[in-house]
Amino acid sequence: MCRGIYRIEAPGRYSAILAPKASQMAARSPSTPRLAFVAAATAAARSAKAALEQRYGAVSPAEAEIIVALGGDGLMLQTLHRNMRRRTPIFGMNLGTVGFLLNQYRLSGLPARIRNARSVTLTPLRMVATTARGQRHEATAINEVSLLRSSRQTARIAVAIDGTTRIPDLYCDGAIVATPAGSTAYNLSAHGPILPLGAGLLALTPINAFRPRRWRGALLPRHSTVEFTILESRKRPVAAAADSVEIPNVVKVVVTEATDIELTLLFDPEHDLEERILKEQFAP
Repeated sequence: MCRGIYRIEAPGRYSAILAPKASQMAARSPSTPRLAFVAAATAAARSAKAALEQRYGAVSPAEAEIIVALGGDGLMLQTLHRNMRRRTPIFGMNLGTVGFLLNQYRLSGLPARIRNARSVTLTPLRMVATTARGQRHEATAINEVSLLRSSRQTARIAVAIDGTTRIPDLYCDGAIVATPAGSTAYNLSAHGPILPLGAGLLALTPINAFRPRRWRGALLPRHSTVEFTILESRKRPVAAAADSVEIPNVVKVVVTEATDIELTLLFDPEHDLEERILKEQFAP
């Protein structure tokens, strides 16, 4: 099933895709795909990694059919970024704090969980930032691209959508462009909307907007080009961040959908990402 920039597959899809070749049958169980395990630096994650590798065997991420990420949401985002061009599906198990992008941790039954998993294919954002020195930096964001003031001075930012200036002078602490997958993170903390995965939208959310006083953001079609121009950049410096990659002293930032990149996450059918995003809209 395809919904906008997020493609959701039915449970059980990976049992066919990951059927082992004849040359692999002797090396491992036919029901177990080639797994790579990556873990956060915590003792619990490292211990779980050792136990899983002993039970199921392990290969490097470059050789794996599935990468299993053990940690929290930060580790999951790091794993997605590091393996972005490989397009290897990632099955996360939560050994962190929130674990919004991960499944519950269990040592047993991992091959069956992977075979029955529901896949969600995400398309990240691409940020192109130009600095005051004329340097051009490109980075991708799975959750959001954010602009943040770098001094005590309020930032002044002009906002254009698809070449049309919509806000000529936004006084604020910053601004966010968030994907549906990232709409429950920093975007939600800034009072932005939660977007269902299939909405085909991006959230444009100001951070503490002072002028225009009543502007609370916008919902944009996923194919929009969002351009931020920093006004009085020397007096009011601004940094831009794509997830964890930060570029200081920017004067212009362009955000688009990175249509050439697809990221696949695997979820237990009863605990999938789309359901979690829906639940967040009714959280007390």
